[in-house]
Amino acid sequence: VQLVESGGGLVQPGGSLRLSCAASGFTFSSLSMRWYRQARGNERELVAAISSAGGSTNYADSVKGRFTISRENAKNTVYLQMNSLKPEDSAVYYCNTRTTVKPFVDYWGRGTQVTVSS
Repeated sequence: VQLVESGGGLVQPGGSLRLSCAASGFTFSSLSMRWYRQARGNERELVAAISSAGGSTNYADSVKGRFTISRENAKNTVYLQMNSLKPEDSAVYYCNTRTTVKPFVDYWGRGTQVTVSS
């Protein structure tokens, strides 16, 4: 299993970024996908999740109305569109998936840095 994030960078407050996560090594369309983030000194937190077919999404309260998670199963890719970015959104963003049979195994990408600063 390989998850490769891209799209991070430096953006001004109020700006937008779109993160991508390219997946390989498993049947992408069969697993839900998640975006987590971890700011320096903080624990990793769940930002958004999307079901295997894309029909169900969930968001952390801190990003509701600003972030949108989506996926293209034909391209084995999940996205995170981030609008109205705030300095507190600065973190390393990680793509994640988890197997659905025991033993449940989490797979992670290496992350992509997002910095929101003027």
